[in-house]
Amino acid sequence: MDRRMEKTKKSHRAHGSRTKAVPADPEKEQRETIRAFLRTYTHFFGRIDKRFASLSDPRKPQSPDDVEYSVASLVFLCVLMHSSMLGARRQIRLKLFTTFLVQLFKAIFDVNSVPHGDTMNYVLIGLQFDEVQEVLCGMTETLINKRVLETQRLFDRYYVIAIDGTQLRSYRERHCAHCLTKTKNGITRYYHYVLEAKLVTPSGFAFSILTEFVENTDVIDPAASEEKRKQDCELKAFYRLVDRLHARFPRLPLLLSMDGLFAVGPVFERCERYKWKYMISLSDDQVASINEEFEALATVTPENRRLWHTGPNREIKQRFRWVNDIIYIDSKRSKHQVNVVECLDTRPDTNNEPKTTKFKWVTNVVVTADKVIPLANNGGRIRWKIENEGFNAQKKGGYNLEHAYSNDYNGMKIYYLILQIAHLIMQLLEKGNLLRRNFPNGFGSLRDLAYRLLEALRNVALSIQEYDALCTEAIQIRFNSS
Repeated sequence: MDRRMEKTKKSHRAHGSRTKAVPADPEKEQRETIRAFLRTYTHFFGRIDKRFASLSDPRKPQSPDDVEYSVASLVFLCVLMHSSMLGARRQIRLKLFTTFLVQLFKAIFDVNSVPHGDTMNYVLIGLQFDEVQEVLCGMTETLINKRVLETQRLFDRYYVIAIDGTQLRSYRERHCAHCLTKTKNGITRYYHYVLEAKLVTPSGFAFSILTEFVENTDVIDPAASEEKRKQDCELKAFYRLVDRLHARFPRLPLLLSMDGLFAVGPVFERCERYKWKYMISLSDDQVASINEEFEALATVTPENRRLWHTGPNREIKQRFRWVNDIIYIDSKRSKHQVNVVECLDTRPDTNNEPKTTKFKWVTNVVVTADKVIPLANNGGRIRWKIENEGFNAQKKGGYNLEHAYSNDYNGMKIYYLILQIAHLIMQLLEKGNLLRRNFPNGFGSLRDLAYRLLEALRNVALSIQEYDALCTEAIQIRFNSS
């Protein structure tokens, strides 16, 4: 029994997710937590008050002295709300109104109190979406420019951008003119939906780089039925999103990783026009001409095969087939030259029985025996990180993405973007090395880390001198790449 208990403890220490470190000095631990959070931010993005200072103030003050709290201080309060996973604006008053946070705001923004959640909301709903989007986009761009993600590129060249959408809100009655609608069994539901482009990496990062809301913009005709109203859709939003992405990063080498919805000619054409690579999931019942051509040519190109064993004990077996130079004619009679990769992935299931899953992608990357493994795993299958490390973490991991932080439609979008900023910072903090010496046994999940941050915000303060020192201190942050 003792040996089994010791083995369990060692396993928990190795994963760092079940057993929390027992601090020798709780106050020191909390101080180092808040220092690590602020140092991570300032190391990559500079002074907090400067990064958010570019946002226009919807209050339109004649001078900074006309308002008590700057826009930067209110946005930062929202970042803290999301980072510590408070889940609702009212929790700011209940859990963050402490003398310690007052001192922190004094050090950063030279104010003598913490803003109320209603004050924060009043300003945030008036912010310009494009300006907040640029702050978020600029933070991801900063990580690229500082070469933080350089070793995570596919073929040492391409940044992989996963594109996918998710539902944010659902209502029984129309919330606003921008609502999408879905009618089933005579019952109409109204909802808001967003399409995301996230930079994803094999080490587990999922950073938002650009956001496009799927939204109805036409004026609603009261006489038109819900069924006859024209709706925006994910494909239309995709074209808007990638046009913006190219305009913002015209020379950045990208590979777009997408699901089967985007396996259509106009998407192929857009990627070719912008000189991007793509990996798009392809099921057996999609794009019949491509699938038929693949099966026919695969039988006469037996050299396009590779077997790969991977996993800690080489228990995962992957069998690859591929065919290059398939000609596809889309519905508009446009011609596209594409390649297809298939992977049969066999691994033990929960009962230790072998289970095989088939993956298939259409791509414009020329496939070779040397490229097929990283292309499939780090270009195709990596798309799931936008679901797991992205949407699922934000919906079920404590960030409360689906919560209505504001009933105002523009406010809903602003809160969404600031949540992406907070998640970006917390990913850097979680995978960075600043906390490892204080949590040698691990600090658990992002939810556990958010709890530690909340306690630090409630109990630890930094002086103006300490904050200034954090902003100028030369440090290195190394990331856990496992």
